[in-house]
Amino acid sequence: MDLLKPLIALLAIVNPLGVVPFFIHFTQNFSPEQRRRTIRISAFTAFVVIATSALAGLKIIEFFGISIASFQVGGGLLLMLSAVAMLNAQPAETKPTDVSEGNERVDAGASIAVVPLTIPLLTGPATISTMVIYAERTRHWWQLAVLVGYGVVVGVATFLAFSASERIARWLGRTGINVMTRLMGLILAALAVEIMAEGLLKLFPVLASPLT
Repeated sequence: MDLLKPLIALLAIVNPLGVVPFFIHFTQNFSPEQRRRTIRISAFTAFVVIATSALAGLKIIEFFGISIASFQVGGGLLLMLSAVAMLNAQPAETKPTDVSEGNERVDAGASIAVVPLTIPLLTGPATISTMVIYAERTRHWWQLAVLVGYGVVVGVATFLAFSASERIARWLGRTGINVMTRLMGLILAALAVEIMAEGLLKLFPVLASPLT
């Protein structure tokens, strides 16, 4: 298994830089201690979602009797939809209601670290699908451990991006963040096509037959 592809896919989907504007918006009235706590919880939750998906996701879909080929096609389609959203300069997992939901939680004094900041803005169905698909390709325990380790990488990337959110916003600006998001979306679209193609070939082997 190519161990670099899942890391590229994860960083493209999670894309902490693309979520920085949301983090700044939700935490603008937070004290420094509240902001630091939100950063820690978000980073840890992102790791937990990724690690759990890698370790238990495959068992869950097997429990429901879903074939990995079907999951690859469905997951690949979900990744493609996320890629299209990113090409429109939106975070991969964002829905129109996420910002309003976050504002309501802030107004009510509730924590936004887990919902909606980490789930679904950072991690969501596309992230979970990606980890399950690549976990199925592992053949040794150390390969699965690497996937879990990528959860640590994403958690650290989230921690660093949110900690430096003000500086990132000043350096890149909204235009720079949009360009980065679109670039990640293009990479994710290519990976989505690859995953869907692999699933379709398993479901319909005739597609691999040469045309005569």
